[in-house]
Amino acid sequence: MPTAGKVFVSTEHLPLEDISVGLEGFRQEETYEEGDVELELITEITNISLAEDLLTGLYSYDYVVHNYHRGKILPSAATKEVLFAFDDLDDRIYLIVVDKKAIANNVANRLSKVAFGEMGVIVEVRILPETLKKFHLENSESTRVIFFENMDIPNINKLSLYGPDIVSTSLFEEYSARGDPWYVLTKSKKHGHTVGLVRDGSVTLFNSVDQGQYLQYVKEDILPMTQPPRVRIE
Repeated sequence: MPTAGKVFVSTEHLPLEDISVGLEGFRQEETYEEGDVELELITEITNISLAEDLLTGLYSYDYVVHNYHRGKILPSAATKEVLFAFDDLDDRIYLIVVDKKAIANNVANRLSKVAFGEMGVIVEVRILPETLKKFHLENSESTRVIFFENMDIPNINKLSLYGPDIVSTSLFEEYSARGDPWYVLTKSKKHGHTVGLVRDGSVTLFNSVDQGQYLQYVKEDILPMTQPPRVRIE
C-alpha cells in the first residue's frame, strides 16, 4: 500500500519546544445540524511527542458522511487522523504531513495558524529542477517515470516518459534540454524504496513501509534537497 505525504517549511524559526506548547491541548468543537440530527464535530491535536529534533503528533478532525439506513439517508460523524512531524534541520523548521496532497495542504494551513498564529507561515517547499534531475541520475537505472514542465514548445505544458530505459532514449535528452523535470518515479539506492517525488515536496513511497519509516526516509533524503523558504514581506 503506497504511503503518501508532503513536505512544508516554515518561514519563521521557532524552537520545537515552543511549537509543542502551542499545539498541546488544541481542541475545537462545532455543532452540525441537519433535519432532526445534531452532531458534535471535534478538531484536535493529540499524541504530541518531542524527541531530539523531531516533534510528532496527530491532527484529527470530524467530518460528516451520509449513509443509507432503513429507507433514509442519514448524516453521521467520521474521524480522520493525520500524522505530522516538525523537524529542525540546519536552523530551519520543516513540517511533514503523512497523507494525500489535498489533505496535507489543509493540515499544514491549520497547523500554521495554531503554531504560529496565522496561515501562510508554513509554506510549500521548493526543489530545484537541477536537484530533481540529480536525484534521478543518482538512481537512473531504476527510473521508470519522468514528467517535464516549462517546455519551450508552444502550447505544450507537460510531457512524460514511461519505461525501464528512459535514460538511454533520445527523447530523454531532448526533453531534458527543452524543459524541467517536475516528477520522478525511481528506486532509491540508499534505502531501496520506490519513490515518487514532485518538486512541490509531495513524496510517495510505493513499497510497504510504516509511517515511522516514511518519516525517517523523508528526513534523511528529501529535506536536504529543498531550498530555503522565500523571505516573508511584513
